Amino acid sequence: MSHREIKLLAKELHKQNITGLQWAGSDAWVTDHSLTDSEGHSILVGSLGFTVSKAKIPGLEEHLRQLHPSQFPDSQFVRDFWEDVFDCALNATENTKKKPCTGLESLQNIDSQFTDVSELRFSNNVYKSVYAVAHALDNLIKCEEGKGPFLNSSCADIKNIQPWQVLQYLDSVNFTTQEGERVYFDRNGDSPARYELVNLQMTNKGTMEGVTVGIYDASLPESHQFITNNIPVVWGNGLTQEVPVSVCSESCLPGTHKVLQKGRPVCCYDCIPCPSGEISNVTSIICMKCPPVYWSNKQRDACIPKTIEFLAYNEILGLLLVLFSLLGVFLTIITTLVFYCHKETPLVRANNSELSFLLLFSLTLCFLCSLTFIGRPSEWSCMLRHTAFGITFVLCISCVLGKTIVVLMAFKATLPGTNMMKWFGPAQQRLSVLAFTLIQVLICILWLTINPPFPFKNMKIYKDRIILECALGSPVGFWAVLGYIGLLAILCFVLAFLARKLPDNFNEAKFITFSMLIFCAVWITFIPAYASSPGKFTVAVEIFAILASSYGLLFCIFLPKCFIILFRPEQNTKRHI
Repeated sequence: MSHREIKLLAKELHKQNITGLQWAGSDAWVTDHSLTDSEGHSILVGSLGFTVSKAKIPGLEEHLRQLHPSQFPDSQFVRDFWEDVFDCALNATENTKKKPCTGLESLQNIDSQFTDVSELRFSNNVYKSVYAVAHALDNLIKCEEGKGPFLNSSCADIKNIQPWQVLQYLDSVNFTTQEGERVYFDRNGDSPARYELVNLQMTNKGTMEGVTVGIYDASLPESHQFITNNIPVVWGNGLTQEVPVSVCSESCLPGTHKVLQKGRPVCCYDCIPCPSGEISNVTSIICMKCPPVYWSNKQRDACIPKTIEFLAYNEILGLLLVLFSLLGVFLTIITTLVFYCHKETPLVRANNSELSFLLLFSLTLCFLCSLTFIGRPSEWSCMLRHTAFGITFVLCISCVLGKTIVVLMAFKATLPGTNMMKWFGPAQQRLSVLAFTLIQVLICILWLTINPPFPFKNMKIYKDRIILECALGSPVGFWAVLGYIGLLAILCFVLAFLARKLPDNFNEAKFITFSMLIFCAVWITFIPAYASSPGKFTVAVEIFAILASSYGLLFCIFLPKCFIILFRPEQNTKRHI
């Protein structure tokens, strides 16, 4: 916007009595002297604007005051300027009412815009440009052969200077003017920016003038590029202390962001809290997303590390599972002591004491392996928890399977003409348990070799938390371990079911059938519960399945026998068995 348009605008605003506006002006009008005389110019008081810095060019005023038309006989501008200033005619032959000029007129004591050098702004750029080219030419002429900037360190031919050669030297110009202003060009060919912050203020005489209240100089260090002159700034409301602010909306606090109000100016907005996972602080006006491992705090003004969650020993759920696991170990040990103290009794001898003690040992390991699922997952704990679970349960089911086969063989052996027990004696029982267990060991070794379980930070389930869990590595390995346990359990259940109608003397098959029914029911319901449980509850479901199936085997197979041994000793006789 030029000074002409500003004059019209100020005049109209003055008529409408609109005051207190804060103007931001450009160098096209903020330093224009003609605004002082315009109607309504007082409205512009307090205007602020950046403009090209002014400077005093040494010797320029003296040179201008020594100019005379005789030095420029063909210049129409000089002729018109001279006749206008001195109100005389240089050419006496022309038909004019002006008196002829005497030739003694001088600009030494004349005040005019032509001789006024107090507001040289753009002229200073011309001054610096001329001197920059002069320095470039000077350096070009003074070039020493063998030290030039051109091919093979050559210098330019002084008698045939090319523009591109001058430009080469112009890039490296670096000098300081008599006013102390440094002149150079950066790698983009730009000179350092230098501007004055001008404030339109009223003088004691009642006129308006531009006062320099600050200077911006890009050639200075970054922390000193803007310098104030300690001159009070007059604002649009005519005050010097109260800085004008937006009267529409206050600045948004950290943790919120601006949302523009529809149909209103851009300075009118609502402050809306940042969404979860995003923040804003004093340095930003928009919400920024936190890094993947961080989350926003309640105030939404800082990113904090996400909470890492896993099934720990010190929480209620973890503590309850530990107590149930240790309780299972305790009950198994008590059962083992009861059987050991009565190992010579008919009931214990008739129930294959060797396999019973091995089964109790494997149940103890099953209860203990659930503890490996609790605590912070690590490489070793992830590999141990699944393999220990798989091997101990196969050992346990193998013992139950062996006991089931012994029941069937014992009944068949009582029939006339049969001699089946020799095919499944103690040696064969041990080998069958070992063989079944070694197959599971081989599956676990292949799983750990090809793609073992490993600790994994799951950030998909919850946005504000990190679930630290054990990734399966190879899902095929995991389901192979579970599938093999399930296969043995089903085989054991089928054999025990076939032996359920044996005489009451061989009623252990009924207990095994019931225990396998509980075992299979637990692990069948485990699969959908495991797949749908979020976070650390996945681990809790797996531990619950281990404990439930272990308690089922312990209570169904051993509790009735312990009850007879301790509370019905009269039934623990060879005749009754």
